[in-house]
Amino acid sequence: MKGIIYVTYFLLFSTLSFAQKVTYSEIQREDSREISFDIIGKIKENIFIFKNARYKYNLSVYNAEDMELKEKVDLDFIPEKSFNVDYVSMPDNFYFIYQYLRKGVVYCMGAKMDLNGHLVDQPILLDTTQVGAFGDNKIYTTINSEDKKQIMVFKIQKRNDQFKFVTLLLDKNLQLTHKSRATIEYDERRDVFTDFSLDNEGNFIFTKSEKSGNKSNSSSLYLISKAPFQDSFSQRQIDLKGLFIDEVKIKIDNVNKHYLFNSFYYMVNRGNIDGILCTVWDVKGDTAYSTVFTRLDASIRDIAKSKGNSKFALNDFFIRNVILKKDGSYMIAAEDYSTQTSGNNTGWNRWNYLYGSPFTSPYDYYYYNRSYGGFYRPYSSFNNAQTTRYYCNNILLLDVNETGNVVGDKVISKEQYADDNDNFLSFSTFITGSEIHFLYNIFEKRDKFLTDNTITSSGVMKRNPTIKSVDRGFEFMPKLSKQIGARQIIVPCSYRSQICFAKIEF
Repeated sequence: MKGIIYVTYFLLFSTLSFAQKVTYSEIQREDSREISFDIIGKIKENIFIFKNARYKYNLSVYNAEDMELKEKVDLDFIPEKSFNVDYVSMPDNFYFIYQYLRKGVVYCMGAKMDLNGHLVDQPILLDTTQVGAFGDNKIYTTINSEDKKQIMVFKIQKRNDQFKFVTLLLDKNLQLTHKSRATIEYDERRDVFTDFSLDNEGNFIFTKSEKSGNKSNSSSLYLISKAPFQDSFSQRQIDLKGLFIDEVKIKIDNVNKHYLFNSFYYMVNRGNIDGILCTVWDVKGDTAYSTVFTRLDASIRDIAKSKGNSKFALNDFFIRNVILKKDGSYMIAAEDYSTQTSGNNTGWNRWNYLYGSPFTSPYDYYYYNRSYGGFYRPYSSFNNAQTTRYYCNNILLLDVNETGNVVGDKVISKEQYADDNDNFLSFSTFITGSEIHFLYNIFEKRDKFLTDNTITSSGVMKRNPTIKSVDRGFEFMPKLSKQIGARQIIVPCSYRSQICFAKIEF
């Protein structure tokens, strides 16, 4: 099935019209809900989507104009049961970086793909690691700088309460520029590493926070960094002023040469969330430009959480995105998220979510570092005795100035829930001109309608008309979407148990 749908709305008391053009890809019989996929993006005139169906890898190449499938390329060079198949897109090509286990050795490979999705030459060997028959084989992770001129593949192995790092810094042609080995002390009960990142200069950074126990909040925070041609890590402490934090989100501001660290904070260990920590780190001065703890008072708490005691209002909120502005200011988007499992008497627990998850260990960093923080959960073909209900509710928006002070706050109200699968929940953000868009589903009876809220550069929030498909049966997965142009976004869809993709032009 294939179609182009024009949706036009006329706003009351206005002579302007609001329109979107929705173009669906053709539904492929083999693209069932059991596949996993990743939207690579648009390169020149083609849109590329990587698909994995039971360890059979292929690349769907779509015409960027009408979403017509031009070619389905079997990626036979990637061995079955490979893992951590990453990609890095360039202006004229893209790379697959993947790893697989064979006879106790993990091989990390790089493959260059052309504008038609075909392999260029042969895959190249980037690194190998001897792990033995029962060793941990998920050891390589790929990250890249914002300008795509720096690519890093790094691995971590734990030995004797230490993390052994090996970093391979590659250029835009996947050629090695520097390889280093470094060691960091690691206590699995106390230490949390988050957000491995690479800036445009090739600096490798992440944070380390320390807890007093496995289910405690962190009471200390460090910036860990390594310069491009340095062979050891530097460690700088960020003063928490005796307060406690949980998960830290890093955003690199390459324009203003800042690192931004954001986290919810607590006045007491395992207490209620009191506010937001915003640290602006000056890269040139190698010091904290500012560290600000902003308490979120009752006025925003009452709006953020429409039910229950305002004292607990922020306890289910998690930072989903940090959106940069040119002047060094930024916006934090956090979401009210929780789960409930039938037959589980322990209930929802924020600390189990944070510290019983990949955030505790860099080993599983791949699983939560996909594009925009989301990944598609294939539907299970097995029956489960327990049912898990996912809740994704209001979005809290905090406007932060260039010195880390919260200067404004807003809430986008929504109520979402689903059983056993959260692919259709949550939201995505994308930017068109001077507006930030927040795209999510609203639920009316059995139907899901895609809704677009925008915030202008002057801080005005407006709700645009719902994007309602003329053809019934399409269900959008906005949190897995990806912006591919100035006013274009690709949104995965489900149609009668099949997966397809919609290009929406605003």
